[in-house]
Amino acid sequence: MGIIICQSCNKTIDVFEGEKVTTLYAKGNGCEHCKSTEQNNNK
Repeated sequence: MGIIICQSCNKTIDVFEGEKVTTLYAKGNGCEHCKSTEQNNNK
């Protein structure tokens, strides 16, 4: 089992099946949580 974590806010984005326990950090513009927080801050 593995999890994918947003590198910006450390929230769990997704969980996947695998042979090892793995934690992956997603790079990019952030997850849905980051985008919604950013939109709320811009209002």
